Amino acid sequence: MDDRELIRLAYQARASAHAPYSGFRVGAALLTNSGKVYTGCNIENASYGASNCAERTAFFKAVSEGEREFQAIAVVGGKEEITESCPPCGICRQVMMEFCNPDTFYILFEGKGKIICKYLLRELLPEGFGAGNLAR
Repeated sequence: MDDRELIRLAYQARASAHAPYSGFRVGAALLTNSGKVYTGCNIENASYGASNCAERTAFFKAVSEGEREFQAIAVVGGKEEITESCPPCGICRQVMMEFCNPDTFYILFEGKGKIICKYLLRELLPEGFGAGNLAR
């Protein structure tokens, strides 16, 4: 699957976002190594700590279905019309670290002018904490 198609699926997922408090709607599309795509949207709650990001929604859906190997995730978000990039928050990056190889897993998001930004997880989470740290 190409990067543009994954971004398109993230936009599609964004349409389901529940963001009545911030108005900041986010969609994500997560590509597995088998080629299947799981989507997610952010889901806000009046008790903000009970909210969930689009990226984690996609991961939790995939993991709950038995998936454990991932290639890439596309993330799009913003208020009305998207004009700025929307990189994953720190908690989402940590969830990615749990399930993804930081040297091969890609994170995609659109920048200004619909330019796709593409980073390895290692670039967005240098010195990330993972299972290997617990074995030391």
